[in-house]
Amino acid sequence: MNELQDLKKVRQKLAEAHALAQAQAAAQALAARQREAESNLFVRAVGAVQRLPVHDQVKLDGPSPAPIAHQRQKDNEAVLRDCLSDEFDASTLLDTDDALSFRRPGIGRDVIHKLRKGDWSIQREIDLHGLRSDEARVALAEFIRLAHRQGVRCLRVVHGKGLGSPGKTPVLKSKVHSWLIQKDQVLAFVQAKPAEGGAGALLVLLKPGG
Repeated sequence: MNELQDLKKVRQKLAEAHALAQAQAAAQALAARQREAESNLFVRAVGAVQRLPVHDQVKLDGPSPAPIAHQRQKDNEAVLRDCLSDEFDASTLLDTDDALSFRRPGIGRDVIHKLRKGDWSIQREIDLHGLRSDEARVALAEFIRLAHRQGVRCLRVVHGKGLGSPGKTPVLKSKVHSWLIQKDQVLAFVQAKPAEGGAGALLVLLKPGG
């Protein structure tokens, strides 16, 4: 009797396993049909399509155009705006003291006094020794422009005493005076103290920038 009961249980379990397998197979078949229907949905919507012939495809030959250096263009335009004239007469705008200092209208004499005393520390300097006049003019214009953009206030400009020039004449000195006066960023300048270059250099005060 026990063996018969065990056999019935085995047959029941086999039947249940078979039914489960059939159900799983039916579910898998249904899922496959759904995926196929979804994958064919686009094809059914647009209809038959054909691949374009190869000769109708666009070919882009040649190298790509070089990128435009916008910042360089802006810098070049700024240099053009900064062009300084050698014909500008600065002598009438200089204070006739022993150092021929300069201050813009509205700038008090106390600014000149403080600049001479060193109330502003020198933050940048440029040495124009050995440069031709045209080279020195461009170098000074660019130096002033960058310093002002970086928020620098006090500069030293070394133009030399002219000891190596024909006739021992300081060729650049008067030109540097003229160029600096033409720069709107320059508020004032004075001759440097002996320890800072004396008659061969200027201390220049710029407007606040940045």
